[in-house]
Formats: sequence, C-alpha cells, structure tokens
Amino acid sequence: MKLLYDHNLSPRLVQRLDDLFPDSQHVRSVGLSEALDDAIWAYAQTHTYTIVTKDSDFYDLSLVRGMPPKVIWLQVGNVTTTAIERTLRQHAITIYHFLNDPIVALLSLT
Repeated sequence: MKLLYDHNLSPRLVQRLDDLFPDSQHVRSVGLSEALDDAIWAYAQTHTYTIVTKDSDFYDLSLVRGMPPKVIWLQVGNVTTTAIERTLRQHAITIYHFLNDPIVALLSLT
C-alpha cells in the first residue's frame, strides 16, 4: 500500500500517514520534485506506487493510459495539510478497497 504524494501535497503527509500507508514517499524524497507528470507516472509505475495528487493532469493520464499506476485524485481545493490528512484517514477503508481492486484505476475523493 505504497502511496506517492505529488509535489502539490506536503511531504509531511508521509510521516503523518505512515501508520496507515507505510512505505509511502513524496516525490521530493525520490528526486522528482521538479519532474514532469510523465516522469512521476513512470516512476510510480516502475516502483508500484499509487499516485496521490490534487492535479487533474493525473486524472487525464489515468483515463488515457489506464493502470498501473493507480491514481487517488483529491478534489478538496486549497486546504491545509491537516485537512488532507483528515480526508485520507476518513477514507482509509475506501482507499484500501481501491488499492486491492484489480479493475479500478482512479479514485476521486472530495
């Protein structure tokens, strides 16, 4: 259950959510802080990560390319890191089911 948090999310989420999603990373910690979406997509695909993002571009990539990787698209607007953490915690069961579903490629959370 490895998540890769996109550059539009705080790197602090890795530690804050480690109890639910161990082995997760932020793009910054894997050398992708300035990378284009295609590079992040390729990294997630190669290293079996699910991308967590607020960026609709990953939604588009998911529709065009399918999976892997899977994408969790946070449609939460401009909110605090605490609010994003709360959203991911509140939807943890849904996220677990999504990560284990062999068919569904995209999860949108609001």
